[in-house]
Amino acid sequence: MNLSFENKVALVTGAASGMGLATAQAFAEAGAAVVLADVREDAVKAEAQKLVATGHKATAVRCDVSDDAQVAATVDRAVAEFGRLDAAFNNAGVMARIAPTADSTREDWDRVIGINLRGVWSSMKYELRQMERQGSGAIVNNASVGALTGNPGIASYIASKHGVVGLTRTAALEYIKHGIRVNAVNPGLIDTQIARDVVSGDEQAYAENSEARSHRPRGPTRGDRLGRAVALQSRGQLRGRSRPHRGRRDDGAVIAPP
Repeated sequence: MNLSFENKVALVTGAASGMGLATAQAFAEAGAAVVLADVREDAVKAEAQKLVATGHKATAVRCDVSDDAQVAATVDRAVAEFGRLDAAFNNAGVMARIAPTADSTREDWDRVIGINLRGVWSSMKYELRQMERQGSGAIVNNASVGALTGNPGIASYIASKHGVVGLTRTAALEYIKHGIRVNAVNPGLIDTQIARDVVSGDEQAYAENSEARSHRPRGPTRGDRLGRAVALQSRGQLRGRSRPHRGRRDDGAVIAPP
């Protein structure tokens, strides 16, 4: 990836593993100072220490994105430690407990919406305020291919991701005049623990689910590919886009292969 983030600062939520960690690594490799945020404090600290040990600038922050105060403190920490905030990947999220819509619980609905949708809104809120003061910045929100269609059994998750796309498009229109770009990625099945949890660790079911969702015989995309795509999008000229990731066509939306 021919990409430079020298003298730039990036914040990644849900950075202890999976897509978030892969994106944090991509930012670091491109020269950025990276703030890795995750509710799993020990895990995210360990990953930040690995980056520092290999010569990169990185720090870890425990952050539950459903808590506005923790999100605000995370952005403040990024600015206090590195001086500014140039890019953010709002990635933290959870999967719904599988159940038909009428059988899902209010508790699970509130949990999923609180993290996946309100958490993205809260993250954007404090990121945008800092970037507006600077007069520049780029935000990428992690939505899902589910934001382009439906999926039986995970209504709250699908609703949350549709909401993320709506937030992205609205904020993009509001803040482009301030020099801030806001986009989203809509990944298909990515090889992460949350995806495996959906099929309870069953490798055969996981492989079949991957093939069915991509409409072609190939495995799930690795997180490192998406990480590079997010970093690239943070340096591009796109705004207000909800960018699909992986090759497939669904409900008229073309998802470009990596």
